[in-house]
Parts: sequence; structure tokens; C-alpha cells
Amino acid sequence: MHYSLTIIISLAAAAALFTLAGCTDGGSYLERIGAVTMKGNPKTLVGPDIQIGKPVLDFRVVDMSFAPVRLSDFAGKPILISAVPSLDTGICSLQTKRFNEEIAKLPENVVVISLSTDLPFAQKRFCDAEKVDRIKVLSDSVHRDFALKYGVLIKDMGLLARSIFVIGKDSTLLYKEIVPEIASHPDYDKALAEIRKAAQ
Repeated sequence: MHYSLTIIISLAAAAALFTLAGCTDGGSYLERIGAVTMKGNPKTLVGPDIQIGKPVLDFRVVDMSFAPVRLSDFAGKPILISAVPSLDTGICSLQTKRFNEEIAKLPENVVVISLSTDLPFAQKRFCDAEKVDRIKVLSDSVHRDFALKYGVLIKDMGLLARSIFVIGKDSTLLYKEIVPEIASHPDYDKALAEIRKAAQ
């Protein structure tokens, strides 16, 4: 059992390094030095600083069974993306559980996605233990596609910066918050107000 887990972790780490080096598509990525801090220490984010009012890019992630999921699967619906570094940390856990509770109060057409680079196995354990069953918990561990396209990949860590994105029915970015200090909570009230507006 330990041997298998070690292999899985090693393969995931190797895949992360491969992606971070830009080897998956031969491209290079913008680096935003000191864009956020973690407990006061500056961190570099990799990827573009995407702009409100612009169309968003499609991205591919996986669900808890490693089945592919794309943003375009939810086309025509208002979408709130809650990105966290890891579900195994306190604030990330609280953030994910908060949106899982809040979705019951949102219009039925709203899609709420929680994204992290945690392996799907770990995400499933978390969701089962914490009864997170209303929002879509997805993993960017395989491709780092969301991370790089939305500019929230923490360089040298392979984690997502804590961030919120609200996307309209027409696939336009309506709101974003990249939390300046990763160890802080996002502005839940503002994000929820924006997704309610997007659902109208």
C-alpha cells in the first residue's frame, strides 16, 4: 500500500515538474513576480493576469474518477470558480465548505466549481469526510491547464493561488479576486453577490 502511494506521488510530482517547465506544449509563460504573498513571503504567479470583461479560455481538469471535465461543459450557465492551494489546509477547507453551503441559496442555474491541484483520491477523501456534495470539486493536478491559463500557478510549488472567478452565461469574466495573502480568506460576500448578479 505504501509502495503504491509512493509511486502515485512520485508520478504526480514528475508530471507537475514537466508541466511547470512548459514542456507540454513547448510554450513559455508570463511570470508575475511577487504577485501574492504566503505568510508575508512574496510568491511568483505563472500565467497571464486575465482581465474582467474579456472572454475566458476553456480549460481541462479531471473529476474524482480522473474523467476529463472542461469549463465548456457548463456553457450558457453562470459559473463561480473557487481555487485553493490544497484542501488539506484549514482555510482551503473552510472556503470549500462555505461555498458548498452557500450554493443551496443560489439560483438553480449557478455552477460552483472548487479547484485545487490535490490528487483526485485526496479530494474524494475530503469530500466524503466533510460531506461536500453540492459543488463540483475538480483537480488541476494532471494538466495545470486552469492554473496556467488563468494565471494562478504558484511557481516552485505547483499549487493554485487562492482566487475566485465569476464567469457569465456568455463566457465573459465578470469578477475575479486573487487573494493578495494566500493565508487569508477571499471576500465571500462580494463573490456571492457577483454570482447572483450573473445569474439574473
